[in-house]
Amino acid sequence: MLLIHLLLEGILLGILLVLACASGIRGGAVGMVHLYHKDVQKRCVELGLTTEKNIRRRALLMKLCTVVYLAVLLPCVLVVNKARGFFEMCWQMTVILLIVNLIDRLLIDEFWVGHTKAWIIPGTEDMMPYISSRDKAFKWVGGIVCSSVAAAIFAGIMTLFGF
Repeated sequence: MLLIHLLLEGILLGILLVLACASGIRGGAVGMVHLYHKDVQKRCVELGLTTEKNIRRRALLMKLCTVVYLAVLLPCVLVVNKARGFFEMCWQMTVILLIVNLIDRLLIDEFWVGHTKAWIIPGTEDMMPYISSRDKAFKWVGGIVCSSVAAAIFAGIMTLFGF
């Protein structure tokens, strides 16, 4: 039963990520250009599609989504799953974050960005693919490592607070 909870919680956080991305590109993919390489960002500024200030602002907004993730992740693990102790909290958060990472890598990066036109920014088509093979490898490894490290940090903090 716990594994089903973890799967559903990971999917819930994955849906939140998809919604954040959909919201970001609702006026065009340039709305999420902060996720693209610097050369693509520079081209968008040169083309007058956005400004450096707007790119920084949107990047900050995306970072604030991390707070929303914590606002969902921690209650899932602590309240719904009733996890107590460092190791129990850590492995549960790791599993949930790894599921989100899978959704990000496969659904968003591979399918949505890689195989649809939704993320194409006019005037930058010559810079495609936006996510190179090297980027993908880095994101896979980084996602796994960051999920584990973040889970350990949050579990450690929660342990200090007596959970």
